[in-house]
Amino acid sequence: MDKKPGKSLRPPKVKNKSAASVQITAEQILREAHDRRLEPAHTIPQQKIADLEELGEFQQRKRKEFEDNIRKNRLNISNWLKYASWEEAQQNLERARSILERALDVEWRNVAIWLRYIEMEMKNRSVNHARNLLDRAITLLPRVDQFWYKYTYMEEVMGEIPKARNVFERWMKWEPTESAWSAYINMEVRYGEIDNARAILERFVSVHPEPKNWIKWAKFEEEHNNLEKCREIYSEAIQFLEGDKLDQKVLVAFAKFEIKMKEFDRARVIFKFGLDRLPKSKSQSLYNNYTNFEKQYGDTEGIETVVVGKRRVQYEEEIEANAKNYDVWFDYCKLEESVGEVDRIRDVYERAIAQVPPADEKRFWRRYIYLWINYALFEELETEDINKTRAVYQACIDLIPHKRFTFAKIWLLFAQFEIRQLNLAAARKILGRAIGQCPKNKLFKGYIDLEMQLREFDRCRTLYTKFLEHDAANCTAWIKFAELEGMLGETDRCRAIFELAVGQQVLDMPELLWKAYIDFEIEQEEYTHTRDLYERLLERTDHVKVFISYAQFELSIPYPDDDDKQQGVERARAIFEKASNHMKQKDLKEQRVLLLDAWKDFEENHGTAESLQAVKDKEPKVVKKRRKAEDSTEDNVIWEEYFDYIFPDDQEQSRNLKLLQMAQMWKQKAAEDESS
Repeated sequence: MDKKPGKSLRPPKVKNKSAASVQITAEQILREAHDRRLEPAHTIPQQKIADLEELGEFQQRKRKEFEDNIRKNRLNISNWLKYASWEEAQQNLERARSILERALDVEWRNVAIWLRYIEMEMKNRSVNHARNLLDRAITLLPRVDQFWYKYTYMEEVMGEIPKARNVFERWMKWEPTESAWSAYINMEVRYGEIDNARAILERFVSVHPEPKNWIKWAKFEEEHNNLEKCREIYSEAIQFLEGDKLDQKVLVAFAKFEIKMKEFDRARVIFKFGLDRLPKSKSQSLYNNYTNFEKQYGDTEGIETVVVGKRRVQYEEEIEANAKNYDVWFDYCKLEESVGEVDRIRDVYERAIAQVPPADEKRFWRRYIYLWINYALFEELETEDINKTRAVYQACIDLIPHKRFTFAKIWLLFAQFEIRQLNLAAARKILGRAIGQCPKNKLFKGYIDLEMQLREFDRCRTLYTKFLEHDAANCTAWIKFAELEGMLGETDRCRAIFELAVGQQVLDMPELLWKAYIDFEIEQEEYTHTRDLYERLLERTDHVKVFISYAQFELSIPYPDDDDKQQGVERARAIFEKASNHMKQKDLKEQRVLLLDAWKDFEENHGTAESLQAVKDKEPKVVKKRRKAEDSTEDNVIWEEYFDYIFPDDQEQSRNLKLLQMAQMWKQKAAEDESS
């Protein structure tokens, strides 16, 4: 169209852009659309044909439309199919055949055209046409199973069984899929041709020799009560599939068949045959069926054998996945020990101890070393092979990198084994080698315990000496050494050992050592020495528990008369006063509170009312205060609350208390003024 001069195709400009007086909301638009949904839609009027002339014009017009569409795109198969369907609807089969033939000339490999053509002929009962079409189709496209299925179905429906059989035979020459063979076999079975079906099955298995097809053939013979043939098929299948192709499904089916025939020995032989030849990863179902078989038809020994076999397979798989998983080795060894086959147990232990940890770090060896221990105990207790046990211990000790770390348990177990064999010299030699090569506290303790049991006290003294040379800070060793001398009645030796111990510069637990020394002197009733020890200890530490213990010691001394007992009370009170003054100078508030509690208990039991009141007057007042937190910064100041103790006899804190009291009085007064 030509544009008229002076006119534009653009929409006119809106001059007035102000809001309209009537506003339409989105809700109103949706409501109108919802109300109008029931209005009748516009439909194309149907054309009514009155006579043959109008029908011819209509057909000519439609054919022209179809031909134009085909001319535009010959490869669009839907146009051809629609055209043929329309001609079929017009009862013009010749034209429909012509159209489909033209379509096949364009694309003869298109399965949809063939199927539409065949279905049209079958629908219109043109059997010979359909048969010719199917012949052409299976000749040109023999790998399309749909044509074969339709062809055999049509012949069978028409009652032409020999022709259907011929079609199947032509199909089988192409060695089709398993479903095609199954269709052929099922047709022969439907018409009672069992021999033909048996022959087809044999050809089928030769073409597709998979295990499931052998089983299918055997089940067919079993259903038709040909049991000898069934057994023969299973045997032939096992021979044919020997090697990598052997599947547990065939063996399971064969064994179930023998069980059904009550041939339990045969079934057991089949199960064992499969378990011996199949790898463990491919025989899980076979194991499960064998287990169920033994549970139903076997004895207790057979069931246990199956269970053990299954667990062996499981452990072997886990070991194959991770040979350094020592927990699996422990379970495996325990399983073999429960069975009791010595050679197999030794073999598993040897395989287990061969899995040496990958690094010389003790954390990797902690579980591994118990394999050696269990191995040695098994050889000693179960097999009673002394030489083998000694060899196991010796090999373990030679394997451990003693310069990096050692295991005292192995040395001690080796020595205890030699003692059980009444070989004391060898046990001492082992422990002496251990102490010289890799000294450890546990080794010294074990060696000393051994000599103590043998009452070799001189050797114990020597060992304690070596022990303390190795670790002079070990307070437990000093205490045990002194207790040994005390047990032997060597008081001077015991006191000298304690003096050497408290004179050490570094001690791991000095409080235990001093306590043991003090208890020793109290036991010897050397109270003067005990006081000297407390005084020496107070020179080194000012802990509140030392003062309290000192005071309790003075009270615990047995005195012959009341005057001396009162003297002990005065000494205890003097210790409490000394401790209070000392902690006041050091500003140890928490320890001072603990001391006052103990002092108060002391005065309640041994003092007078005046002395008890004097202690109560010293008790502090608990107040809540604020201070800067440790993690506070200049930009972010964080305050935290804490409880502090204010003692009455502390002058500086007394002034703070007085100021606090004045503040409280002012606050009270201000509250009274407001209320009035």
